[in-house]
Amino acid sequence: MDMPKRVRIGDLLLERRLISQEQLSQALAEQKKTGKKLGRAITDLGFLTEETLLRTLADFVGYPFIELARFRVETRLVQLLPESQARRYRAVVLADEPAGLRVGMADPTDLMLLDEIQRALKRPILPAFVREQELLAVLDTQYRRQEQIASIAGELEGELQASDFDIDQMAMTSDSSEAPAVRLLQNLFEDAVQVKASDIHIEPEENLLRIRLRIDGDLQEQIMKERRVASALVSRLKIMSGLDISEKRLPQDGRFNIRVMNRSIDVRLSTMPVQFGESVVMRLLDQSTTRLELDSLGMPEAISRRFTHLIRRPHGLILVTGPTGSGKTTTLYSALNLLNEPGKKIITAEDPIEYRLPRINQVQVNPKVGLEFATVLRAALRQDPDILLVGEMRDQTTAEIGLRAAMTGHLVLSTLHTNDAASSAMRLLDMGVDTYLVASALRGVVAQRLIKRLCPNCQHSHHLLEQERSWLNAMEAGAGDQAYVSAKGCHQCHNTGYQGRIGIYELLEMTSPLIAALRQHNSHAFAEAAIAQKNFRPLALAALDFARQGLTSIEEVFRIAATLDESEG
Repeated sequence: MDMPKRVRIGDLLLERRLISQEQLSQALAEQKKTGKKLGRAITDLGFLTEETLLRTLADFVGYPFIELARFRVETRLVQLLPESQARRYRAVVLADEPAGLRVGMADPTDLMLLDEIQRALKRPILPAFVREQELLAVLDTQYRRQEQIASIAGELEGELQASDFDIDQMAMTSDSSEAPAVRLLQNLFEDAVQVKASDIHIEPEENLLRIRLRIDGDLQEQIMKERRVASALVSRLKIMSGLDISEKRLPQDGRFNIRVMNRSIDVRLSTMPVQFGESVVMRLLDQSTTRLELDSLGMPEAISRRFTHLIRRPHGLILVTGPTGSGKTTTLYSALNLLNEPGKKIITAEDPIEYRLPRINQVQVNPKVGLEFATVLRAALRQDPDILLVGEMRDQTTAEIGLRAAMTGHLVLSTLHTNDAASSAMRLLDMGVDTYLVASALRGVVAQRLIKRLCPNCQHSHHLLEQERSWLNAMEAGAGDQAYVSAKGCHQCHNTGYQGRIGIYELLEMTSPLIAALRQHNSHAFAEAAIAQKNFRPLALAALDFARQGLTSIEEVFRIAATLDESEG
């Protein structure tokens, strides 16, 4: 490593006429008062931007300036430096080059720091300037809490091996917040909340424990060698959920609420016996940040306006359809939130209740005691409701009661597991519901999916392959001649190229041609009438609209189109 020239930052900035002598004097006074480095004092006082300062220093000492927001970080390289040292040195390993390891630093002009990092890495280092805030963000996403989780898991494994007590008994008596099982779960939940995971999977295998987090629809895993830890974790979670810790042969479901990083998190827990213990899946619902408003769903304005008009009608059935995990429940709750007024009596039948809303009578379906959707609906109709929400139309009986309620002056909202809006009405007929009921009561169907949103920090223009161009033109004339973007991946999106998800929607309103096709039980004529409907835009083209806007990739468009083609096939 070539040592940098000694830098006198004040003299350099004066020489390059980037600050005045008066500004330098103020910065030196600020440095003396606060103990900050001079460069930080200059940027904090607003005399220079951090980028200008870093680029000037980089040019003077001959080191590169790297924008981490656009840099693809490799976890393997970052973790060559232990987290404690990386944070203390404000340094991150970015690349393995022939001459040494490229290390991004907040202050590469600190010669003592350079020596310490080189000793820690036992390799020549090639320094680079990076913004401090970007560096800290990289450390947060790359290290997360995996080192702590692994350390606590090892500690818990040691306790379990040294103990003569039953694991379940240990879980019951470990009430202290310092108990390893409690700390392990706390770190696990904090990690999940930090990366905005929707689910946590705990999966024991013969010689290891696999923990996976679902982030933006995809699973990311961490493997622990401490296999015995799984039993203690599952027992602890069962206690938190009020489940039977002695029952390991049957699946169990429960829920609990915890506070994580000043957020209220509802956890829905499901256990299932597997070959080497019990598998646990937890769905995380952040009650403190979820916005149950139609405006926040990402619906195009035209669809949002028409949907709002539909749900404000006094009676009729409105369906929201899509596969599991497509955001149907959030759409329904947002509709209820809009309708929730003192003058409206709203009753819901749900399995499970995901969000708790004031003024709404929410009923948890419980098949074990005979409290099915149909039972709740029958009882609800005797409670003088204006609006009913049925969590899911699972069978003919529930569908018929819901449709009859919609015909007799109630607004009924429900979900159905179909792939698109056009197939939903036909699905009700396939369930054995009378044609006249569906034709008379159904007002509209919203079909939806969640697609991945491109990371805004690492986007670049996408060069279309000929096959992609042909496919786009087949979807819509001229689509293959437009510009699209993709993303290469960076630390802010965990090198996936995507950050978060956004909903796509299609809305089908029942019209005379659709009702006529329905009465004839003609699915082909129904689908043709749906496509011919004014303002109807299928899901695949809704995804294409987002790709045109640079919000998603054409890979996501093709994925949605393929799933719809498969369902039609």
